Amino acid sequence: MVTLFDIEKANQTAFERLQKAEPHIVDLGIACEVIPGMEKNTILHAGPPIDLERMSGPMMGAVTGAVIYEGWADTPHKAIEYLKEKNLAFDPCHHHSAVGPMAGIISPGMPVWIVEDGSSGKRSYATLNEGLGKVLRMGAFDQEVIERLHWMREVLFPVLKAGVERYVEENGGINLKSLISQALHMGDELHNRNRAATSLFIRSLVPYLVESSTDNTSLAKVIRFMAGNDHFFLNPGMAAAKVSLDGVGSVEGSTMVTVMARNGTDFGIQIAGLERRWFTCQAALPDVLLFPGFTRADVNRDIGDSAIMETYGVGGFALAAAPAIVQFVGGTPQDAINYTREMYEICLGENRNFTIPSLNFRGTPTGIDLIKVVETGITPILDTGAAHREAGRGQVGAGIVRMPSEAFVSAATAFTDRYL
Repeated sequence: MVTLFDIEKANQTAFERLQKAEPHIVDLGIACEVIPGMEKNTILHAGPPIDLERMSGPMMGAVTGAVIYEGWADTPHKAIEYLKEKNLAFDPCHHHSAVGPMAGIISPGMPVWIVEDGSSGKRSYATLNEGLGKVLRMGAFDQEVIERLHWMREVLFPVLKAGVERYVEENGGINLKSLISQALHMGDELHNRNRAATSLFIRSLVPYLVESSTDNTSLAKVIRFMAGNDHFFLNPGMAAAKVSLDGVGSVEGSTMVTVMARNGTDFGIQIAGLERRWFTCQAALPDVLLFPGFTRADVNRDIGDSAIMETYGVGGFALAAAPAIVQFVGGTPQDAINYTREMYEICLGENRNFTIPSLNFRGTPTGIDLIKVVETGITPILDTGAAHREAGRGQVGAGIVRMPSEAFVSAATAFTDRYL
């Protein structure tokens, strides 16, 4: 049996490990060649474990697109047949030190960022961001989507890899923690708004892309692609959050949440003191600001590993740093401040590295405490994108969503049974 003092001490250990993490981009690679435990017949997905039969429309759409991208089928119909033959293994990204936004699909031949924590030595992985709208992560799989993915592997990946290798050789890695800290002071919250972070990232990397490039035409296309995609930083930012939280590891007696993730059907969490056990419930139905032409009936249940950003202490928890985000997700700048202030009530502490200018540089609320969530009834908020519930339709909007309480209650019951 542990005491409240033991829990407090364990949480302090977990919180300090998170604060000490130093995530850096160190390379890029092809998924099946660098992600631990990933085979050539494996497709990784967002959220807790799920069978093919229970996958939501956007996840099925993304899986269909991945099958076509890999060349296992050449039409959506044949891709569905291929999937039904059970030739593939499905596993959560989180089981392989990886993360993916929205559907989160990582297939064997996709290029991925490799992020390393200088404190723990652990690594994490994330795909390259496609942009907004009709994209694979939102469940779209038409020819435009597949062609873009092939271009990303054939052109974007080698240009980025060469530039990153040159940067790492001269500087020892791209410091993602520093970029996130700076971006918070420039109006980003690092989940749905990454404009400043993407700009800082491009400014850091472009000289090395130029120096390492042997094809100016490809280089120009790569720079235009990055500059035209304000969310380009999201994926390496997610990998930074993942490797930092993985660095916490298992902490006996800790109630700190280390994973929040959604697969479009289920919402799941993991707790530092309960190892890698999933606690799940039905995913929330986001009440989002819709793009023109869509209705609330079009919205799929919440989906994506990008909740790792809020688990890390940014995203929805840092909304007060990003008043302009309300133009994309709805509400007012005061609402953004109120959301951040509310999140302090369920966190272990304030981040020493990530601060919010509009709150007199107060640290972002960090380290979600399972006990505080259950005792207060306040659950974490996320600012999220929303996918169409039908496969192939893509994004329908963006907004604020509150995580359902049932998973936290289940985890609290398990914690009580084990420790109290």
